Amino acid sequence: MVARMILEHEYALLGGLNRARIGQVLGAAAAAVSSILVWVLLALVGLAQWLGYGEAVPALILWPIGAGAIYVGLYWAFDRWIWRWKNLRGVLRVPDLAGTWHCAGQTINADKTPGYVWEGEVTIVQTWDRIRVRLKTKQSGSNSITASLVHDEADGFRLHYTYKNDPNIDEPELEAHRGSAELVFDRDLRTARGEYFNGHGRYTFGTMRLTRKN
Repeated sequence: MVARMILEHEYALLGGLNRARIGQVLGAAAAAVSSILVWVLLALVGLAQWLGYGEAVPALILWPIGAGAIYVGLYWAFDRWIWRWKNLRGVLRVPDLAGTWHCAGQTINADKTPGYVWEGEVTIVQTWDRIRVRLKTKQSGSNSITASLVHDEADGFRLHYTYKNDPNIDEPELEAHRGSAELVFDRDLRTARGEYFNGHGRYTFGTMRLTRKN
């Protein structure tokens, strides 16, 4: 859990449904569910007493179904699963990018001619609140540091993120560096095209094409 909280980070959501509104909806739902459950439980307690099965049940048993506790449960379920429902994603305008992607990359030389071709695997871990973009190649690996998701009516979904790259220990000629990338995902969320720019240790740039593997 600690490692997960360190590696996954919050991301900005642009063009999607306001996150504060989601909290308001879940709060109203929690209040409604709590009221119904308390009413049902009190009715059952009253019935048990009427049938002669004991004295009044201590009020302590009612606290677990308070609105606050139910809100926490609802938000946890929403953050992990509910937002992924296909029909709901259309309303939220947030893509589910989680999964493993094959990455085909190519550097571009300073004179704008094609450079060398490389391959890697991108793993995206995503919940409603947090995301992590992990790129692994034969020579190095990188993790996203910040990210934003943009709902683009014309092109689909755009993912902007910055990352830190660390070479493998057996690649002494490579230096750790930081960079940024922008990916545009097709509407079916099966492929994506984008560009990356490196600096602060390695000054290169190029293109990437992602294809979903699972």
